[in-house]
Amino acid sequence: MQLKRFSLALAMALSLAGTALAAEPVKVVASFSVLGDLAAEVGGDHVEVTTLVGPNGDAHVFEPSPKDAKALGAASLLVENGLGLEHWLQRLVDVSGFKGTTVIASTGVEPRLWTGDADEAEELAKDSSGRAIDPHAWQNAANGILYVNNIVAGLSSVDPANAADYKANGDKLVAKLQTIDARLKADFGALPEAKRKIVTSHDAFGYFGAAYGVTFIAPEGLSTESEVSASAIAAIIKQIRDEKIQAIFVENITDPRLLKQIAQETGVKIGGELFSDALSPADGPAPTYVKMFQNNEAQLLSAMSGS
Repeated sequence: MQLKRFSLALAMALSLAGTALAAEPVKVVASFSVLGDLAAEVGGDHVEVTTLVGPNGDAHVFEPSPKDAKALGAASLLVENGLGLEHWLQRLVDVSGFKGTTVIASTGVEPRLWTGDADEAEELAKDSSGRAIDPHAWQNAANGILYVNNIVAGLSSVDPANAADYKANGDKLVAKLQTIDARLKADFGALPEAKRKIVTSHDAFGYFGAAYGVTFIAPEGLSTESEVSASAIAAIIKQIRDEKIQAIFVENITDPRLLKQIAQETGVKIGGELFSDALSPADGPAPTYVKMFQNNEAQLLSAMSGS
């Protein structure tokens, strides 16, 4: 009788242990905050997400730490942007011993090529002709849909038992991004073209501009590591005056002093803060990818409409 009770207790303990193991969340490492949010939204309770470059962080100049290597080594899934954004990531993968699955979130995106000086984007990927590839593809909500679907596929491959949940979560997020994409096209399309010109810190909004008909002018190149020449600053000041550009926006990841100098020289007001390469902390105006678009749209429309 005692043996029977012991066997039953052992079987129950093993069953509970198996359930606990099955319920352990999938460890995901995301390269920067936009991808961290998307992975968390798609994964829900089934994932534990570590983000390497956190809120207000700059992925262009990030330096990984031993703690980052440890987190990546223990992960089952790595989500990176691709398009040359994370030029430091392969070194981290090598030292971490990461053996999991990698998702390139930008897979399927049509890359935007930069027309500026390639030397100013030395760290970025180049196409076959040597032109720099713009990595900021997430700034187009339609590309964000590709990001979501790629993350859904990646999570489903490492955790097929919860694939239905990942798809359901992804579908909800895709529906929100489709609504945002349509609204951005309508709202900016309703403004006169002459008003749809904005100055920002670095050239992070090329995909946004191409998708929604907004011209962004930036003293820095595609990377915040690029140097800004006096002649480039003078040219932007002249363009602002000649074209009567109404607003200058700082970015959450960059030093605002240069743009404040340009604003002082031109008499154009700083219109607010845009979120380009990183989300805000949880208590800020753009803690999620969806809210990033909402914040940026509201700031830009207010400045362009003169309200």
